[in-house]
Amino acid sequence: MNTELTVREVMDREFVGVSESDDVRSVAELLLEEGAECAVVLRGQEPVGLLTERDVLSVVSEGRDPGTVAVGDVVVGPAPSVTPDSGVDVAVDAMTAQGSRRLLVADEEVRGLVTEHDLLSATTIERYDDSTEVRPAMNGDALGDDRAVTTDRAVSDQSICQECGALSRDLLETDGRLLCPDCRDV
Repeated sequence: MNTELTVREVMDREFVGVSESDDVRSVAELLLEEGAECAVVLRGQEPVGLLTERDVLSVVSEGRDPGTVAVGDVVVGPAPSVTPDSGVDVAVDAMTAQGSRRLLVADEEVRGLVTEHDLLSATTIERYDDSTEVRPAMNGDALGDDRAVTTDRAVSDQSICQECGALSRDLLETDGRLLCPDCRDV
């Protein structure tokens, strides 16, 4: 893992902020409109927690009317968080310890969010300390022959499934997308 990267370098600075008094339905509509997976619940400028898609689904599955349920009645806080200057390894540890898929990034104020996808993307490709590496190309690669390829990056033998976002060593192209074994079976 590249321990020199900080959360500030991989986090998303854009986030949806909502109030505890907002109703769950309006927040769900806002999340859909913004293409976001969660909203930061704020009391003034202070973060109270995160309202996730799963929280919205739990309100619906319990038979409650999301238009009458306040966000403050659903959100469980405080939100797991890290500071912007924390290393990605610290964020990974915090995410694992909290059992969370996202962390609030905050110091004196909310700076953004970092997701497990952000951390995974940041840690799968790392630079070598030496300037270049020469390795033989593989048969069937983009060059179409066995010429040597010069690169300044080490590439993991794992990649991200384009359907579910899981890290996998066994991706295959299916209908123009790289899919893991689980997504190919669906």
